[in-house]
Amino acid sequence: MQNYQSAQGYSGDARNEDVLVYLNGAFVHRDEASVSVFDSGFVLGDGVWEGLRLVNGSLLSVDLHMDRLFEGARVISLDLGMTRGEVVAAIMETCARNGFADGAHVRLMVTRGRKATPNQDPRFTIGGPTMVIVAKLKAPRFNASDKGLTLFTSSYRCSTPDVFDLRLNSHSRLNLIQALIQAIAAGADEALMLDPLGFVASCNSTNFFIVRKGELWTSTGKYSFNGITRGRVLDLFSRHLGPARQLDFTLAQAYSADEAFLTGTLGGVTPVTRIDGHTIGAGTTGPLTRELTRIY
Repeated sequence: MQNYQSAQGYSGDARNEDVLVYLNGAFVHRDEASVSVFDSGFVLGDGVWEGLRLVNGSLLSVDLHMDRLFEGARVISLDLGMTRGEVVAAIMETCARNGFADGAHVRLMVTRGRKATPNQDPRFTIGGPTMVIVAKLKAPRFNASDKGLTLFTSSYRCSTPDVFDLRLNSHSRLNLIQALIQAIAAGADEALMLDPLGFVASCNSTNFFIVRKGELWTSTGKYSFNGITRGRVLDLFSRHLGPARQLDFTLAQAYSADEAFLTGTLGGVTPVTRIDGHTIGAGTTGPLTRELTRIY
C-alpha cells in the first residue's frame, strides 16, 4: 500500500490482486492483461479515457461520463465501435465479473488501436480501437477529518486549448506529470498550476477550489479539466452553502483563502491546508469543506 499523500491516494483491498480486466471484449487476469507494443496508446498516448465510481450498484454521473468520453473520441476522429449503452454494459459486466457492487473505481481506456509501425500518422492503424476496463476497490484515503494535502506551484503552466486542451481526457499527460514531479521534489503532495496569464488554473490531476468569506471560488475553466465532480461541487455548494463563482484569481488570493480543497472522481472532495509554505486558514480542514464533503 502507498505510504505517501496524494489526491490519487487510496486504501486498497486484497481482492484487487486478482481482478479480471476487460480487454477488447475478453476478461483476463490482471497479470495477463497486455496490449501490443505497436498500440497507438503505447506509441503516442493516442486515445481517451474516463474514471468512474461504482456506488451501491450504480455508476455515478454515468451520462456525463459517457458524454465526455464520446465527445473526446469524436474530437480525435476515433470510432469506439460501441454504443454508449454497450460501453456502460461492458463497465458493469467488468464490475460484476469481479464481484464488485460498491466502492469500485473504474478506469476505462480507449486507444486508436494497433499500428503497422510506430509513427504519428493515424492512417497506419490496423483494425479497430483497443478498449481496456480496469475495476478496483478503492476507498479514498483523504476525507474531511484528515490534515489535508500540501501544494507547490509548478513552473509548468496549464496550456491554451490550441496547444493542449485539458477538457479532452487524453492519454498524453507528460506536462502534467512534469508538474507533479516538480512538486514532489519540492516536498509537496500535488502541483498547483497557473494559466498562461498567471491566474490559478488547476492542479496536475484535479480541479482546485478556495473559500473566501463564505464564497466558493474556482477558475473559469478555460485552462482546467472538465471535471464532472467540479460541476457537481459547484452546484451543491450554491444550493446548500453559499455563492459559488468561476473567476480569475491569483496565488495571493489563494494563499490568503479561508479554506482550499481539490475535487476528482476518486477522492471526491480532498482538503488542502498548505500552498507554497503558506498555511491555509487554520491549517486544518475548514468548516465549509467539511460540510460540503458530508453533502457530497
